[in-house]
Amino acid sequence: MVKGVPSPRKRGSNTARKRGSNTARKRGSSATRKPLDSRFPRIKSEDDDGNDRKRKPRIGLALAGGGPLGGIYELGVLLALSESLEGIDFNDLDVYIGVSSGGFVAAGLANGLTPERMRHMFIENDTADEVFEPELLLKPAFREYAMRALSVPPLLLASIWNYLASPWSQSFFESFQRLSQAIPTGIFNSAGINQFLSRIFTAPGRSNDFRQLRHRLFLVATDLDSGESVVFGAAGQDHVPISTAVQASAALPGLFPPVEVDGRHYVDGALRKTLHASVALKEGAELVLCVNPLVPFDSELAVKRGAGKRHKLVDGGLPVVLAQTFRSIIHSRLQVGMAKYSADYKNSDVVLFEPNSDDAEMFFTNMFSYSSRRRLCDHAYQKTRIELYRRRHELGPILARHGISIRLEALKEKQSLAHHDIGGHAEKEDTLLAASHRLGDSLDGLEHWLKDRLPTRKAA
Repeated sequence: MVKGVPSPRKRGSNTARKRGSNTARKRGSSATRKPLDSRFPRIKSEDDDGNDRKRKPRIGLALAGGGPLGGIYELGVLLALSESLEGIDFNDLDVYIGVSSGGFVAAGLANGLTPERMRHMFIENDTADEVFEPELLLKPAFREYAMRALSVPPLLLASIWNYLASPWSQSFFESFQRLSQAIPTGIFNSAGINQFLSRIFTAPGRSNDFRQLRHRLFLVATDLDSGESVVFGAAGQDHVPISTAVQASAALPGLFPPVEVDGRHYVDGALRKTLHASVALKEGAELVLCVNPLVPFDSELAVKRGAGKRHKLVDGGLPVVLAQTFRSIIHSRLQVGMAKYSADYKNSDVVLFEPNSDDAEMFFTNMFSYSSRRRLCDHAYQKTRIELYRRRHELGPILARHGISIRLEALKEKQSLAHHDIGGHAEKEDTLLAASHRLGDSLDGLEHWLKDRLPTRKAA
């Protein structure tokens, strides 16, 4: 689903609204980085007299989390946008925001990795010098297991002593409750993620240092002890290696242990907010493109749209019930945040891309099942193309305000990611579908022309 800012309307609406921007606050960044204003070349306008010049629009990208497949979905969306939008280079934006798995993609883009190259790296595994092994995400956290196991004897002795000292003041189970401290905080070890990204980002032409990047990159994690969001890449937090910041931002509690940075422990950045798009808006971004992979599933809407019989989610057991609950909480919080941007940043635009609420493919695919990555990436790619074409009259004016246009001819052509090489070149086909798209475009244009003409005639 391609959206503007969600409104209180029914979920699945595609309303695009104008967003606002407060005056960019002072970043307080290190002396080696220039202020944001100084990084935008001023382009001479056609009627310029030499004094009044136009500047390049400030554009940001905010990527939410969603497990390994959330990042894969975001790649599919970005692949569709990069070939369908004219006037934007996703490796040359002014600010990148990454949360959880979105941090992988955001950090890659800020380091010059194109969406197509990341697809070949993370999905096709055909980049000989940058091979990503999915097993990195599934290595057991043996060190965490060992540390917790060593804590069992003293905890057990303390529990027995506590019970024997006052057996009538608390129950047997209450006395042994402290043994819960021996439960590991995560199943898998995320250290391999840090090592892999460190190797990728220290290659020639890239950097694992926030301060050395050409564009602003912010990766959001949550401080476990305070519950506050911490923005790595901001002043005072830009000394942390990018690979470590990605690892901390993606440390989903229960799945990965908290990541220690400078004596503090950090977990997934989505615990406080879903997108953190406000970070880009505070940096002065006039357009923020947002991608959110997780939406709750509407089985009734799926039936109405001919997606098959109605799914009773309770039949899927606890995993499906928890998935729907988690997605509902995440998405509800996202809608609240988007509504707040409407009031706080009135001169900026925020455009949201996310799955439709009737997208059974996206909902019922296990977001931690890396084996489904190729199918899901192509699914996100195709759905984004369809929705972008369907919402072209709505999103076209918004994007045009920032020098971006929709390449309708590219959307009318039938394309598949299977035909894309690592350089992003796609095979194009003349198909009946493309011809029908052109016919539909003409009919839509006629409809808009008639709507513009009828009020004029009535007024006359």
